[in-house]
Amino acid sequence: MRILVTGSAGFIGFHVSSKLLDLGYTVVGFDNLNSYYDVELKQARLEHLLERDQFHFVKGSLENRSDLEQLFEEHRFQVVIHLAAQAGVRYSLEHPQTYIDSNVTGFLNILEMCRIHQIGHLLYASSSSVYGANRKVPFSVEDMTDHPVSLYASTKKMNEMMAHAYSHIYGLPVTGMRFFTVYGPWGRPDMAYFSFTRNILEEKPITVFNNGEMWRDFTYVDDVVQAIANLIPLPPAPDSNWNGQTGSSNAPYRIYNIGNHSPVKLMEMINLLERHLGKKARMEYRPMHPGDVEVTYADTKSLEEQVGFKPETPLDAGLGKFVSWYKAFYQVKGLELTKSISGD
Repeated sequence: MRILVTGSAGFIGFHVSSKLLDLGYTVVGFDNLNSYYDVELKQARLEHLLERDQFHFVKGSLENRSDLEQLFEEHRFQVVIHLAAQAGVRYSLEHPQTYIDSNVTGFLNILEMCRIHQIGHLLYASSSSVYGANRKVPFSVEDMTDHPVSLYASTKKMNEMMAHAYSHIYGLPVTGMRFFTVYGPWGRPDMAYFSFTRNILEEKPITVFNNGEMWRDFTYVDDVVQAIANLIPLPPAPDSNWNGQTGSSNAPYRIYNIGNHSPVKLMEMINLLERHLGKKARMEYRPMHPGDVEVTYADTKSLEEQVGFKPETPLDAGLGKFVSWYKAFYQVKGLELTKSISGD
């Protein structure tokens, strides 16, 4: 089977591509290698993938439809895993147009290519941020998601609605995956656990919003990847018993929460990092940031029942693996950090 993975040089895309190659799939990666964060880190991920015989890479942009037309014409994909997007809740407050171009126009182009080329299963990344101002926890796929608190969240909500429309009109089998605070080796430098690690090692202060009164459902990347691998051979079918619930449809369309179902307080995460790093953090407290929410908490019942899998890596274990990777990749010696592209 030949699978397209968009965002293959990104954090989750890199791990998904690696897993699929291990499972014997042929993977075509697509990425624009933008400079939202360290391009050298993206290049290092890509170098690892390019060492594999069954991996092929195409550089291009989602919003450039001709790039995608050429990609789909040259390769006959059975499955598309769409992970490319402009990420970051806070960045969306400063660069709104970037999110519309990549997350909305780019996603429309993906849907069009999947329609035209009759793709057997489209899986795409949504986000826990779609729950927005929802106060009910844990967050269920049956909950309403009509109150986003950032433009990033709005674009992900739009993706879900666009995907359902294409599934309903054209019979396109589509699976949406709401990721909850994914972390781990090769992660994104803009994520808190990553930037906290860097600053603690460099003896710089870390910025803690809302006095640390925040909880996140941290989900280890290997668990996310396993969930995706399990979903690939399960294209959704229309639900004949559908009665209006939001997680399913009378179209071949499903949405799943992919989270750990175990929120951890931000201060606990910091304490775990301090222990793994053997250094104390210097903290600067700030008010709640616009676009943030206090709690994320995934109800994974539908994932367990229909896919037979539940993420469950404890945060302590996952952070330990991340810190080990970080020290190897950046060759941490005392307080001197030098980048190594040789990998882990």
